Amino acid sequence: GPGDAKLLTLRVAELLAKVDIVLYDKLVGKKILSMIPKKTQRLYVGRVAGDDPSNQDTTNEMMVKYAKKGKKVLRLKGGDPAMFGRGGEEAEYLKSHKIKYEIIPGITSGSGSATYSGIPLTH
Repeated sequence: GPGDAKLLTLRVAELLAKVDIVLYDKLVGKKILSMIPKKTQRLYVGRVAGDDPSNQDTTNEMMVKYAKKGKKVLRLKGGDPAMFGRGGEEAEYLKSHKIKYEIIPGITSGSGSATYSGIPLTH
């Protein structure tokens, strides 16, 4: 979503307390990262413009590798993972490797930032 830790869904907060590993990107804010328990492994998998596209392959492979080891993995994304966030590609990759997954929707960045700015989307 828009990055405000107060807008994190209850489901994500619940999972943060239960998972073994969190793979996160550059749009996940420091307040949200501070909610990850100390015992939980954190792995940065963010990308910036111009990075080698194979970075996404590495992220996909990491999710599968840890899941197959029996680890509970949370792929934590900032922004809207279903829009430009590779969420669909990651889900397809997990499915192709027979890894169970759950996609947790949140407040989309577009509507969240517009609302915070006082701009109605349907005015």
